[in-house]
This record gives sequence, structure tokens and C-alpha cells, in this order.
Amino acid sequence: MYSNAGIEATEVIGMADEKKNDIPEKGAVVQRDRETYAIAPDTPAGVVSPDTLRKIADVSEKYGAAAIKITSAQRMVIVGLKEEDIDSAWNDLEMSPGAAIGLCVRSVKICPGTTFCKRGIADSLGLGLALHGEYHGMNLPAKFKIGVSGCPNCCGESWVKDLGFFGFKKGFKVVVGGEAGKKPRIAQELTYVESIDDAKKVARSVFDYYTANAKPKERIGDFIDRIGFEEFTKGVL
Repeated sequence: MYSNAGIEATEVIGMADEKKNDIPEKGAVVQRDRETYAIAPDTPAGVVSPDTLRKIADVSEKYGAAAIKITSAQRMVIVGLKEEDIDSAWNDLEMSPGAAIGLCVRSVKICPGTTFCKRGIADSLGLGLALHGEYHGMNLPAKFKIGVSGCPNCCGESWVKDLGFFGFKKGFKVVVGGEAGKKPRIAQELTYVESIDDAKKVARSVFDYYTANAKPKERIGDFIDRIGFEEFTKGVL
């Protein structure tokens, strides 16, 4: 007598193995349960209006999100969305996705600087927002993080970013090659700039040289180690 028990068992195993993955084109990151997703609206510098906060809360509540998580990249992530609700959630938010995944400029972490902080001595918010507007989401050989701090206290974590800036009264020190991941490292001092426009020019030069010469998925710190800091400096400045 024919039995389909073996076929059914195989189908069940196959279904169990079909785990969901990130959906980069929708800015959706699969969660630990491999069933639900998180989305991260772009909130430059983590500075938002009360209306934006209400909208994020309303969308989270409407689609039964598990939580709203504030991240180290100064974003508010809506966690625990069903796959079928992702498009509707984005439509309701009317916001662009933050570059939370992919080989690109993932984030620009920015301290309040002279805009808000009593200890700020440079316009880190102005520089950080300019860099965010110009480069956030830009494709690069590997993921890339930027930190901008308004004083040497370095609240933007500039020393442990791929590219960092921190302010003095007459400009910004530029550091490069930092990381706070599996291989933590302190960035190296690259140069000093006197204006936001000059800082943007240095950033563009770093991106261009890195893109032209790094290997796929090679973080900029590893790239600098491979070619030497002196050679990197010659190529960038």
C-alpha cells in the first residue's frame, strides 16, 4: 500500500529550513524569531519633532509591533512587524529608511555640539547633518560608520568609527580607521580642517580612495593596515 508519510515529513523539514532573511530593498531586518522584521526610519542625529515621535508610536501600535528600540546609531527601530505589514508601515510613516544594513555608509553618529550642549565648542550638528545628507547610504566596499563630536570629549564616538571628526574652536580633527566591532581599534589622526566644507572634501577624498583601492568587504581599518597609513595618507590628502 502506498504511503505519503515520507513525502509529508520531507516537506515539513523543508519548510522548517526555509528561514526568512533580511529584505534590504524594504529596509527590513529579520528578527531572532526568523518570522518578524524590524524597520528603522531615518532620523538624522537622532533629533526629531514631537510629531515624528507620535507618528512612529502610532504606526508601531497600529501594526502590533513588539517594541520601539532606540539604537546606538541614533535611530528608533520598530521591532516585530509581520512581513505583510512592512509596506503599509512605511507608507504610513512617510519617512525614508535608515541605512541599517548593506555595504554602505550605515550611520553618522552626531553629538549636539554648540547647537544644544553647554560643553560644545564646534558645530558638530551642522557638520554631521551635512555629512549625513551627502553620504548616508552611499555604497562602499564594506559597511562604514561616521562619528562627529563637538569637543574632545568625543560623545559621537569618533575614535571608534571608520571616519571620525571632533571639534576644536577653530575646526575639526579628522581621524580614520576606528572600529568598535569584533576587532576593536582606535582610529589614527589623519588631518585637521577649519570648516565644514573642508571636512566634506576630506570625507569625499577618503571615500573615493577607499572605493577605488579596497577589496570587497574590507573595512577601511583593515585596508589601511594592508597598504600602510603613510600610503593611505598620500592617496587621500
